[in-house]
Amino acid sequence: MRFQHYDSLRIFSIVARHASFAAAAEELNLTKGAVSHQIRGLEHALGFPLFNRLPRGISLTPKGQELWMTLGVAFDAVEARIADLREAPARPVTIGVTTYFASRWLSPRLMLFMKAHPRVRLRIQPMIDLSELGAEGIDLAIRWGCGDWTDVAIRPLFLCPAFATGAPEALAMIDDLGLEAALGRLTLLADRSGARAWADWHRVAGLRYSSRTDMLTIADPNVRVQAVIDGQGIALNDALVARDLGDGRLRRLSSHQLDNYGYFLAHEPGATRNPDVAAFAEWLLQASATGASDTLLGV
Repeated sequence: MRFQHYDSLRIFSIVARHASFAAAAEELNLTKGAVSHQIRGLEHALGFPLFNRLPRGISLTPKGQELWMTLGVAFDAVEARIADLREAPARPVTIGVTTYFASRWLSPRLMLFMKAHPRVRLRIQPMIDLSELGAEGIDLAIRWGCGDWTDVAIRPLFLCPAFATGAPEALAMIDDLGLEAALGRLTLLADRSGARAWADWHRVAGLRYSSRTDMLTIADPNVRVQAVIDGQGIALNDALVARDLGDGRLRRLSSHQLDNYGYFLAHEPGATRNPDVAAFAEWLLQASATGASDTLLGV
């Protein structure tokens, strides 16, 4: 069934920004009751609560927080595209990222760049396949992996070791059967066909690895995280799922991890000759260096 409540998402975003139905109602020139009604209708359509109703005020649920951050990226992309269609004089710098990285790391930091570089226009392009940058009009992309790509120029942003995660039931199976035996029964989730990350992880864990016909490829990392939470298999994730680990929806399955995996800035050779592209690239490198500690919190 197609989602049909896009009009309510903007109202939700405003309520989330204010953390108040009353303040949002004032901005929207609506009654508080009308805003509350719209949010309850949206929650019903989504199938999960967006806010905790507290004795004094409201707060976002974990899913509400994730949706709000994702909407921020999406609305920014829409507004940037509208500006493009108005034939604004300066071409925006287009950044290719997954919604996973955008919502969990990049989005909370973007206003720092905008304040420091008010002249530079950005366009965040949510993407899954970050291999064809030039063909997609991407100035800069942020890739996950071990940094051994040869098709583009690569600079490391920050290491973010990858480790095996699963639902609580997967951890219980490992505790019962042992790691190697349980892995044989659990479906491995991968980001793309032929990906080597699971092979790398098995080697670090001292386990034999062979190609499996039951491996499930889920290219979108946010969907892959949710599939793990839903018990559809196990996947390699990193510190950006800290909130999911903290609330127990995800469990780390072993201490083994891929220490050389992380996030890398990728671009076509010569892309940084554009001063706006260079400005964002340098800011991103600085932000990743100074933000190393909060990266571990997924902030």
